[in-house]
Amino acid sequence: MGWKEAAEPVLTRMPSVVRPEGHVPFRRKLGWTAGILVLYFFLTNVTLFGLGTETGDFYGQFRSILAGSQGSILQLGIGPIVTASIVLQLLGGADLLGLDTNDPRDQILYQGLQKVLVLVMICLTGIPMVFASNFLPASQQLANTLPGGTFGVQSLIFAQIAMGAILILFMDEIVSKWGVGSGIGLFIIAGVSQQLVAGLFAWQGLGNVSGFFPTWFGILTGSVEMPSLLTAEGIQALFMGPGQLLALVTTVLIFAVVVYAESVRVEIPLSHARVKGARGRFPVKLIYASVLPMILVRALQANIQFLGRILASQLENMPAWLGTYGQNGNPTGGLFYYFAPIQSPGDWMWWTAQTTAEAWQVLIRVGIDLTFMVVGGAIFAVFWVETTGMGPEATARQIQNSGMQIPGFRRNPQVIEKVMERYIPQVTVIGGALVGVLAVAANMLGTIGAVSGTGLLLTVSITYKLYEEIAEEQLMEMHPMMRQMFGGGGN
Repeated sequence: MGWKEAAEPVLTRMPSVVRPEGHVPFRRKLGWTAGILVLYFFLTNVTLFGLGTETGDFYGQFRSILAGSQGSILQLGIGPIVTASIVLQLLGGADLLGLDTNDPRDQILYQGLQKVLVLVMICLTGIPMVFASNFLPASQQLANTLPGGTFGVQSLIFAQIAMGAILILFMDEIVSKWGVGSGIGLFIIAGVSQQLVAGLFAWQGLGNVSGFFPTWFGILTGSVEMPSLLTAEGIQALFMGPGQLLALVTTVLIFAVVVYAESVRVEIPLSHARVKGARGRFPVKLIYASVLPMILVRALQANIQFLGRILASQLENMPAWLGTYGQNGNPTGGLFYYFAPIQSPGDWMWWTAQTTAEAWQVLIRVGIDLTFMVVGGAIFAVFWVETTGMGPEATARQIQNSGMQIPGFRRNPQVIEKVMERYIPQVTVIGGALVGVLAVAANMLGTIGAVSGTGLLLTVSITYKLYEEIAEEQLMEMHPMMRQMFGGGGN
């Protein structure tokens, strides 16, 4: 008996959101999406009961990618879902699962296995975060009144963040089946947009620094003091200090580069086999696998740093070669320092007072981060394409089933697959590596607000794809025949 037969009774009974029967009207999809978004914002403001004085966000700069909110019921954000996806991507890429995602039975097993892994990741992430670190300390006042003491309050905190992570899982599933886009993308957009607006307009934003426009209002009116622009300090303050001009330029540049990269594509002409004159094009975009695989790469880095913080909190004399940590909880030396991604200009500009690292240490760290993102981006992009039905074989089958064919070639799935193999694998690798380079460059230059460059890059790309999906939904709503032609009868 294989593992599938042994696990099938459990995996097929995992709770799931029912898939809609038939076509879901566009307005209803928008309603579900908006409702989940409102619920997400509400849950990020539900403070954990029994929480003591916090010492900072455990995820730090990774928060914009992993969504959620520090100290709320959504403390874990999409972290467990993304980590479970990493495990599944690696197992699927190594062909260890033996699941065919085109088989309905295997699809159910795959979704059930993902939910089981999410529950495992909730425990592996939440238990050390609550019981083995001081980032979610228990309230001593409450602990003195409960029979279980501190352990009882910690158990209560863990139960709350576990419930929040499970809610995120089903909220993501609702958006994917009943709404527009994906829940994970929607939550990232929500969190990053909130931080970006605060970075632009907040009068007293994160870190007691006003937003960009209020700061410039203060500079122009003289209420904010600036060094003379004739000095090096003045120029630095203008671009990297209160002036934030470099962050503004980087933010605008990310928007422009991502929108341009999303528009670069190779279009393969198609014609309908039965309807004469009906033609179309299959676009193979430069960023074919989207930027979602980049979430997996950054989440893998976040888990490495998570391990380092747990070890530092548990080992009294942690070896210096393994990692040393400053008062803010960030690594300052050792392996965990070199594996920590560059998050801001201050992390790599060794000539400033923001970092005490030597030039050679910074260069090694930048090189490791760049290699990690480029190689990881390409690998996860390939895994993503294969497991989401975007590979040459699945695409050829989809085109064949829609009644389309490539002009000048026989109407045969194997023939269409060979044509797709000329473009999809190469574009997938190049696009994944390119997104990795853009993510590192964006982080190195910094952006407006507390948003990481990678978070902003993900937000712009996901928003662009959401816009395309909404436009496609509206087109199919106006022309039902197109929905039938391209297999959009269900969801």
